[in-house]
Amino acid sequence: MRIVLGVGGGIAAYKVASLLRLFTEAGHNVTVIPTEASTRFVGTATWEALSGNPVSNSVFDDVHQVNHVRLGHEADLVVVAPATADLLAKAATGQAGDLLTNTLLMAHGPVLFAPAMHTEMWQHAATRANVDTLRTRGAAVLEPATGRLTGADSGPGRLPEPEVIFEAAMALVEGQADYQLPLAGRTVTISAGGTREPLDPVRFLGNRSSGKQGVALAVAARNAGATVRLLAAHMEVPPPAGVEVVAVETALQLREAALAAAADSDVVIMSAAVADFRPAAVSDTKIKKRDDSADPIITLVRNPDILHELVELRNAVGPAGRYQLIVGFAAETGDSQGDVLAYAEAKLERKGCDLLVVNHVGSDKVFGQDTNSVVILSRSGSEPQEASGTKTEVSTAIISRISFELNHVSPRA
Repeated sequence: MRIVLGVGGGIAAYKVASLLRLFTEAGHNVTVIPTEASTRFVGTATWEALSGNPVSNSVFDDVHQVNHVRLGHEADLVVVAPATADLLAKAATGQAGDLLTNTLLMAHGPVLFAPAMHTEMWQHAATRANVDTLRTRGAAVLEPATGRLTGADSGPGRLPEPEVIFEAAMALVEGQADYQLPLAGRTVTISAGGTREPLDPVRFLGNRSSGKQGVALAVAARNAGATVRLLAAHMEVPPPAGVEVVAVETALQLREAALAAAADSDVVIMSAAVADFRPAAVSDTKIKKRDDSADPIITLVRNPDILHELVELRNAVGPAGRYQLIVGFAAETGDSQGDVLAYAEAKLERKGCDLLVVNHVGSDKVFGQDTNSVVILSRSGSEPQEASGTKTEVSTAIISRISFELNHVSPRA
């Protein structure tokens, strides 16, 4: 794939060298176009050495090749990182003062901007208007990361990590992310993995959840432009780059984290496998197995219904508050009293969430596997939606459905 990598004039330009390496190691042919200001941070020799291609930022170099037209026409993808406030403004207003802005005007394929700037610049009405303009025209503009900026300040404005930009770029080209990033500007909280309820210092009650589906959901939401917070219980897979991670172990810890995270979330997805019960008492020492002792009796008590509590909290805010979409997961098995969907529909009604993602679980299904098959039920009255395939594909379908509900379904009181 032919990629044009535009480099803006911000201190985060040094991180783009790692992004370039990711592109080239994946086998792509990359032409780097730095702005004049960016060469104050990283010189053209670095870009030539890492890309293996000549580097220029002038429309007057190699005029016979008409680079200001050719590069945009031939590119399968254009990525701009860091996309400074100045570059976003020039792109939004169609300026063509150098080779990069000319290339942006000539680009026929997808264009991805990865912003980096100070928080006040990112939040300024002019920048937000420019971002909206670019998205309306079909460009993808990532949300910047939140964290330490130049100097002592912190806030939204950090360049997303190179791995995040790379994955978003690949998803954009492969059609797994909308050019207009439907969750841009949204905050999504996702719980993942399985909770563990301690019996004593070495034993616990747990479940078979690997966290793979929750992590795939976090990646899909991130690729759709959301700011993602992952409430991570026990997982067999690492969390993805570019998301905030809050580690939890027990159902009570997850409840505390979920209620806190919901305060500023547009979407809450409770995909973790939460223990329904916990031991009434936890031994401070290991429970010993002695020949002269009777079998221990373990009394269990119910854990709180976190999903239902989140719905009640959301509904209590009322119409004056920001609309929040809540998604539950139901890992069900059928029995003589009813099938999986019957139990799931009853659960949707009981919990009061907006969407319920249902899967049929068993010793060889869902937990720990790389594939999944789900049915998405909605309180809006829509027909059940089926999704199957890899957990990445299923997550893409779920996030697309969430985006649709947010943008096209009227909020419920």
